[in-house]
Amino acid sequence: MVKKNNTPPKLAERLLLWFLKEQLAEEVLGDLNEKFYSEAANGSLRRAKLNYWHQVIHYLRPFAIKSISSKTQNTMLIHHLKIGLRSIRSSKSYSIINISGLALGLASFLFIMLWVNDELQMDNFHSKSQQLYNVYQTIEEQSGNLNGSPNTPLSNAGALLLDSAESEIPEVKMVNHYATGYEFPWGFPKTFRRGKKLFKLSGSRASPNFFKMFDYTVIAGSKQAAIKDISSIAISRKMALLFFDSPEEAIGKSLNYENNLDFQVQAVFEDAPQHSSLEFDYLINIENQILHKVEWASHKIITTYLLEEGAKPNQVSQKLNAYLANRQDESSGKNIRIGLQPFKDQYLVSGFDNGKPANGKMAYVKLFIAVAIFILIVACINFMNLSTARSVKKGKEVAVRKVVGSSKGLLVQQFLSEFLLMTLMAFFLAILIVFSLLPAFNQFTGKQIELPITELWFWGSLLILAFITSFAAGAYPSLFLSALIPAKTLKGAVRFSNRSRFFQKGLVVFQFCLSILLLIATVVFTWQTNYISNSHLGYNKENLIYLRIEGNLNSKYNLLRKRLTNMPGIAMVDRSSEAPHAMNFEVSDPINWEGKEDGQIVNFKPVSVGFDFTKIMGLQVVEGRTFNRNIASDSNAFMVNEMALNEMGIKDPIGKWISAWEKKGRIIGVIKDFHTHSFRQKIKPLVIDVKEDLYFGEIIVRTEVGKTKEALASMEQIFEEINPDYPFNYQFLDTEYMKLYKSEETVSKLCNLFAGLAIIISCLGLLGLSMFSAQQRTKEMGIRKVLGANMTHIITKFSQEFIVLVALAFLITTPLAWLLMNHWLQGFAYRIDLSWWIFALAGLVIVSITLLTVSFQSYKVAMVNPARTLRSE
Repeated sequence: MVKKNNTPPKLAERLLLWFLKEQLAEEVLGDLNEKFYSEAANGSLRRAKLNYWHQVIHYLRPFAIKSISSKTQNTMLIHHLKIGLRSIRSSKSYSIINISGLALGLASFLFIMLWVNDELQMDNFHSKSQQLYNVYQTIEEQSGNLNGSPNTPLSNAGALLLDSAESEIPEVKMVNHYATGYEFPWGFPKTFRRGKKLFKLSGSRASPNFFKMFDYTVIAGSKQAAIKDISSIAISRKMALLFFDSPEEAIGKSLNYENNLDFQVQAVFEDAPQHSSLEFDYLINIENQILHKVEWASHKIITTYLLEEGAKPNQVSQKLNAYLANRQDESSGKNIRIGLQPFKDQYLVSGFDNGKPANGKMAYVKLFIAVAIFILIVACINFMNLSTARSVKKGKEVAVRKVVGSSKGLLVQQFLSEFLLMTLMAFFLAILIVFSLLPAFNQFTGKQIELPITELWFWGSLLILAFITSFAAGAYPSLFLSALIPAKTLKGAVRFSNRSRFFQKGLVVFQFCLSILLLIATVVFTWQTNYISNSHLGYNKENLIYLRIEGNLNSKYNLLRKRLTNMPGIAMVDRSSEAPHAMNFEVSDPINWEGKEDGQIVNFKPVSVGFDFTKIMGLQVVEGRTFNRNIASDSNAFMVNEMALNEMGIKDPIGKWISAWEKKGRIIGVIKDFHTHSFRQKIKPLVIDVKEDLYFGEIIVRTEVGKTKEALASMEQIFEEINPDYPFNYQFLDTEYMKLYKSEETVSKLCNLFAGLAIIISCLGLLGLSMFSAQQRTKEMGIRKVLGANMTHIITKFSQEFIVLVALAFLITTPLAWLLMNHWLQGFAYRIDLSWWIFALAGLVIVSITLLTVSFQSYKVAMVNPARTLRSE
């Protein structure tokens, strides 16, 4: 007797009989079984089963497979499609609601996934992308705090500590250094001149290896010579056409930089693609940066390694740290360790947490992937609820079909075919929506997304999604309808079991859980964005304009200030070493002060300003006084903010001395803390001194309210007279400040849009359930009216069921929403409190929408004449 476990694999037998031609089945199956028993008796049972599977798969060939294009199958397919079309036509209102709801969900899903795909494409166009890694620093302070930085560590002399690592670490194939200047990712625009042509353009400095490592196309000149030495420059097609007639004509010609240096064009590259996080119109050799020939004190340099194929980043990091260990400055009190981050992650994972790359835009990408899936699930649940509600009308049709001999499997095929047809219609409508609204969506998000209609993968993905969606949305209604018992169904209306009703209600609860979660997230995102926009920064950012100090603007600053102050529309003029909203300098040299304890280290931010800085910014002096132009000693005086005072531990600071930047002076005033960065960062200790002869920084102009145009005209006139070799270029402080929160603003707008759509789709599902409930409970409500119930009682009783479901969804979702939103807000040093009213508002909105959605159906039920509904009883 053969043991049960010694028989051929049942699944393999069934698979073979399913696809094999009938005339071959008996013979093939007999041969395979005979061979199996022989191998099992003489050798390994496991090997016999594996060989059996191998032989089954071997028969998956055209000559052995059953024909799939038989006349019968084609006839059945056409039959299913005809019935599906007839069913859709016969219930136009239901079909329009169902197809529109699903199309809306699919369009939302496609919009979000197009946005996500565009974000994920950043820096992925480089052919060596898998081998490119950026260096980052993990800096351990004496206090034990861990900070992260994407910049390359430097020696005391400013040299790159990792510059010779390429020759000492065999896994490193090539190295590139890229200077980010004062602002990520490409620094301030610089002035270029050729003859009478004068333009400001943004660019950077890089190593000669740049065009060998990265896929920026050189269209004229050569990659090898592009930035071979400090006199060479590579320019973009855009820049070439600004100064020359063609890219080819630019090669070998010279361009003047900042009225100071002349560079020779060695290469012209194609304009940086939209998916490049590095944006530049020109590149010059990095040595100009290191030697301070083009920009002072900009040590923000990103180092990228091209590793050998198969090299392991962790092992390379260990060797880099061993290389760095003997080259660190121990007197700094900091321990620096090196890590490697994939180059393609620098855009999406741009923040640091505990010294390691973390956070950034990737969090929003993950968020919207989840939102896209949520909305698609909501749309599918809506489809299921509407289809189930409609089954009340289709119940007798199903019963008749079963009586005349239709099998359950055939009914399932019929209904799935109908739902697939509706899904394909919804997909067609969704693609039309996306195609029509994509330009508006691009403007809404600031993207340049194109619908990849010429790509095969796009249509393949849509087809797969269509089948998955149709199955997910239509499986339950198909199985439910096919399971109806003819005898019961033909006696009266379709009645659903408690289990079926519980499942339906569970779907509605789940659907509204997702919608409430999106609604709460939208309220929190919007409130935090508004909090950032409307919070007082410690200074008045309105009516402030700033301009980069360049050319004659420093040497003739006093003349400029006097002339501008007397011009129409201008209230006040002063200067600062940095723009007030983005003060990025940090002191590396120690600062001493009266009463400093041994070993005490404070990471100050230095700011050099003019005498009127506190007045023009509207800063509040909480102790002492501000700088005074008429007091000679104030040129050596200092002011500090409250945070600096706390960190230094000074009491009664006025008159205490500070020594910094080769200058020693007294503290004359304390300024109330103000924000010098975004709300993600805490306010830093600030030390302010006066330097009106500083050769870099910003000129700050406060305009009179409502006279911005007059002020700009006055400024342009004076600047052209005093600084004719440089274009007049300015920024509005409030506009530049809001750019710090571009990601949050985009997320807030997208959440507003898609949360609204999710709620609309959920309400369509609720409408379907209320239609179903109305049909099921018509006689119940008729009996209630006969027994004396009034219209208010009927409407309340009918709506109560749905309010309970929504309230349950709210109770389930609120704790989860609080956890998720609290985690998101942790990324801001200054943030809103998650007050109870935010959740109460979301609950009130959802309940109100629910009442509006079901009120029509409840009113219809209440208005029905009981004599009509009870006639058959």
